[in-house]
Amino acid sequence: MTEPEGEEKKTNSFEEIKRESIEKLATLITSAFGLVAALAWNSAILKIFSVIFGSSSDLLAMVLYAVIVTVIAVVITIYIGRVAGKMKKG
Repeated sequence: MTEPEGEEKKTNSFEEIKRESIEKLATLITSAFGLVAALAWNSAILKIFSVIFGSSSDLLAMVLYAVIVTVIAVVITIYIGRVAGKMKKG
């Protein structure tokens, strides 16, 4: 016995939604772990900057830290985007 065409489309559609949901959930969980790791590194790096620059120049140290982290994040994001693009092309 074969399923009617409408039932087959519903099953395929459900399977596709299920697969996409699992992929999105995996991305969300991975992002959450990344955020936790980033917060841990944030605290550690802020402490290092505090030791290097001292507490009297907290504002300068925080601005310098923000600029450095932003530049690193942009460079890494561009690199990851290029790698992902190459992988999609084959």
